[in-house]
Amino acid sequence: MITEVVNNDLCIGCGVCVDACPSNALNVTWNNHGFLTATTNGNDCNADGVCISVCPFNPDPAEQQKDEDKIAETFLQNASKHHPKIGRYEGIYAGYSKKYRATSSSGGIATYIYDSLFTKGLIDHVVTVGESSDEAAHYAYRIISNKEELLSTSKTRYHPVTLAHALEAIKSLECKVAISGVACFIKAVRLVQANDPILKEKITFLTGIICGGVKSRFFTDYLASRSGAEQGRYTKPEYRVKDPKSTASDYGFSCESNSTDKTHFIKMREVGDMWGSGLFKANACDYCDDVTTELADVSLGDAWLEPYSRDGEGHNVIVARSGLVNEMLKEGQSSGDLELEVLPLDRFLASQQGSFNHRHDGLAYRTELAKNAGMKTPPKRHDSVRLPLHLKLVQQARRNARTKRRELWEKHRVATQFDQNMKTVLFRLRFFTRASHGVRKLKRLVGISK
Repeated sequence: MITEVVNNDLCIGCGVCVDACPSNALNVTWNNHGFLTATTNGNDCNADGVCISVCPFNPDPAEQQKDEDKIAETFLQNASKHHPKIGRYEGIYAGYSKKYRATSSSGGIATYIYDSLFTKGLIDHVVTVGESSDEAAHYAYRIISNKEELLSTSKTRYHPVTLAHALEAIKSLECKVAISGVACFIKAVRLVQANDPILKEKITFLTGIICGGVKSRFFTDYLASRSGAEQGRYTKPEYRVKDPKSTASDYGFSCESNSTDKTHFIKMREVGDMWGSGLFKANACDYCDDVTTELADVSLGDAWLEPYSRDGEGHNVIVARSGLVNEMLKEGQSSGDLELEVLPLDRFLASQQGSFNHRHDGLAYRTELAKNAGMKTPPKRHDSVRLPLHLKLVQQARRNARTKRRELWEKHRVATQFDQNMKTVLFRLRFFTRASHGVRKLKRLVGISK
């Protein structure tokens, strides 16, 4: 039953279980922590297990669907290369689209690829995240049916969404569809394709977004409050407002006031580290070891490494996992549509090192804590590293910060009060993090790897 995943706070709200349920016994609704999660709706359940078989956090998956490596054997079997941290692939690149970079959060490669797929007649629709007609939700998965609509969905959205209704809509279309998503959503789509021949035939391309963790909708409320907007009275949140005259990481958040149409803005460097601290992040993300969206046809992220990070207009890192994508990228480079260069493997790994440290090295310890608390977690590949004490303290401090965040934001809902009350717990996290960096530096100096 999918309720086992929900009750263990491992549901990410992808919604594929809703479409898979033969009893129509599931919905996706908002929980008290600002996340979308699966819920029962009162219809009788026949309990045949289909719903949990497509869940990306299924604690007891079938052997052929045990992890990303197993699933990739079915869907990416023709990829010529493999690395244990990034999965199967054909090539790794860094670059941007000359046409779409200015209107995208980063390098515009996703929009360029969708444009190419439309032009080649390989897709009829793109299912991706855009503005929602529900103002409270802000964003939702939309079905884009032509190249002209692509620009309306070309930005990064740090907001919960669900595929539940989109998958149902896809079934009613005579079409070939591309879907974009973060790692857990892409995994869920692959599991759906393995179980549903109709969706397997119709879903022909997957674009993976390299993800640092799924944020709750309260993350958006917090940023809006920090920017000066009235609580709950804002629209059109934009999470990656570029500053072309600065660096890639020096972006801002903006939103519009409902009452005055005034635009509120704040630089993210004024907010502090919202990613390394894990604030407003889903608990399920602590049990995901897919850093690079391994099951997509192409994986895209920000090029957080020199010299690309100095360019405020943005660059993508690109992992082409199919021959089709590799050829499209080369075509774009030859035609002059793409500014592209091969990225050495070690450079790409370095660009994701922070995620590897947390998502891989810390996984065994987090799993141990979960099991001690009576939680059942999904099987993972990178759960053998035994952490030294200084890194365990960082993990504990990060989890404590996230727990305290839930308590305080639900109490205050105003950024100034929230920040004031979070000072102590965030000070402890910074202290243990800096102490850990010092210990690791000392160990490297004396020739100890950890």
